[in-house]
Amino acid sequence: MSDAILSLRAAIQERLETDPVLTTLIGAGRIHDEAPRAARGVYVVHGDVEARDWSTGSDSGCEQDVGLTVWAGESSSSRQALEAAARVAEALNEASLAVDGHALINLRWQSSRLARDAPTGLAFVAIRVRAVTETL
Repeated sequence: MSDAILSLRAAIQERLETDPVLTTLIGAGRIHDEAPRAARGVYVVHGDVEARDWSTGSDSGCEQDVGLTVWAGESSSSRQALEAAARVAEALNEASLAVDGHALINLRWQSSRLARDAPTGLAFVAIRVRAVTETL
């Protein structure tokens, strides 16, 4: 199961890093596994993943509920985070990604939520997408 998570995460990373619209909105090199310290501008961080067995009688599969967070770092606005989050959702929704060792059956945007981090006051948008993969 962890190989499905890591493979999907790598495919999502590649898709977002190579999306020209997202790069125009937030800049290059702004998709991270962990939040960078004292980051300025808008950036995206991979979040939590909940994986469940999605096997059938003949195929091994995995359903994943994947989180991504778009942060409005210092000197950025919630509007900028919302614009970037909308592009992330659009870039991933129903995308055909090459997931190493797995066939991506579907990838769908589920939800987005704008909020503020209480300690810092920074705006963020939490995005949820659902993916189903089968092991090749």
